Amino acid sequence: MSQPAGEADRGDQPAATLGLWDAVSIIIGIVVGTGIFKTPQSVFANVEGPWQGIACWVLGGVLALLGALCYAELATTYPRLGGDYVYLTRAYGRQVGFLFGWAQLAVILTGSIGAMAYAFGDYAVAFWPGLESSWSVWLAVASVVALTAMNLLGVVCGKAVQNVLTVVKVVGLAGVVVAGLAWGDAAGLAVKKSTAQVGFGLAMVFVLYTYGGWNDAAFVAAEVRARHRNIPLALLLGTGGITLIYVLVNLAYLWGLGFEGLRRSSAPAAEVAQLAVGPSGGKAICLLVMLSALGAMNGLIFTGSRIYVSLGADHRLFAWLSPWDRRRGAPVRSLLIQMGVALLLILAVGTPAGQGSVDWALSQIGLGPLPWEDYYGGFNTLVAASAPTFWAFFLLTGFSLFILRAKDAGRKRPFSAPLYPLEPILFCGMCYYMLFSAVEYAKGLTLVGLVPLAAGVPLYWLSQAARRRGEH
Repeated sequence: MSQPAGEADRGDQPAATLGLWDAVSIIIGIVVGTGIFKTPQSVFANVEGPWQGIACWVLGGVLALLGALCYAELATTYPRLGGDYVYLTRAYGRQVGFLFGWAQLAVILTGSIGAMAYAFGDYAVAFWPGLESSWSVWLAVASVVALTAMNLLGVVCGKAVQNVLTVVKVVGLAGVVVAGLAWGDAAGLAVKKSTAQVGFGLAMVFVLYTYGGWNDAAFVAAEVRARHRNIPLALLLGTGGITLIYVLVNLAYLWGLGFEGLRRSSAPAAEVAQLAVGPSGGKAICLLVMLSALGAMNGLIFTGSRIYVSLGADHRLFAWLSPWDRRRGAPVRSLLIQMGVALLLILAVGTPAGQGSVDWALSQIGLGPLPWEDYYGGFNTLVAASAPTFWAFFLLTGFSLFILRAKDAGRKRPFSAPLYPLEPILFCGMCYYMLFSAVEYAKGLTLVGLVPLAAGVPLYWLSQAARRRGEH
């Protein structure tokens, strides 16, 4: 009889091949995707002045840091592959863990991979003259296939690709900071108040969205060397580094474009780059966004595939996902099925034919058609629909720290949240706020996002039935 995740340290865990900076690179690579190039306009459009906007970015970093302290305790105490899957199963039981893993595979994590792939495709079309917009979908498909192939070569190749993309991304953003500070002026930071309607809460929604993903490093906890030291350090250094990057980049935007200029700009990084190098600055930023999207995709592909290994080890229905190729140091089957689902989502929600098929399928259960254009296209619609489920699971993970402190009071904790219970209280408050905001934004789409989750319930029953048959 197999034990639930977290019941014991399992002997089928992979070799610890990731160092401190590998883990930090994963965190920065996943979080610093395309958001920092798009969301600042929305953040500053909802605050009264420049310093209130900067305060939002600092507050977002503080909240991410508090969450990182919670995850540092969970990841060092339960260092199995799968992160949240392990904690949720241990705290709430097999069904909740199963539904989390299933939701990640069916739509949440694979959808994030697809969204980043489409961002890459869109900017690639803008970067190369002559390419028609229809090429975007095929460039998105090619990027997912190529990065998955890199990870199939093994953990060494996967982490090398991640490290290179992260370094290039950080260097590129440093160039944006230099351009803004050197070619702009301090007038952009002058204290002034906007007469337009503002909403601090909405500004924080965009900020916290841009910080999303730092927790994914917990998925690879079993692969980190000296995890009792390196996991907490990676989470703290990663979130701290991201906060520093975001604050500096936004200061550069303000310095280069001014408060009102940033509020009006849909492409602030490109406009700042043009201050330094002229029209070619737009091309440079297209390339930087492409590389940022690739870095985020690779991090998601690398970490996400680890969830399904633990899911397969604990649940017979997905047992075929659990094998680990020790020669390559990679979960080959999990990587392949993750790629397949991501490609299916790209074609299903990112193309007119696919959207028509989704609308038809949803209409059969009384939920279609979807308001695709209201949410700026297929993948933004998917993100909006799945966001409430994502934040609900995130909230459950926050509560799991309280539950596991009581349930496993005698278990050794290599790292403990230093200000407990302050960190999980504030972290859960942030998750609740984002869950409420996500539901308010998605409205009826929330029901559509629950469809994949609901489909996981009969799958769990089938898995349990197979498990009982195997015991007799």
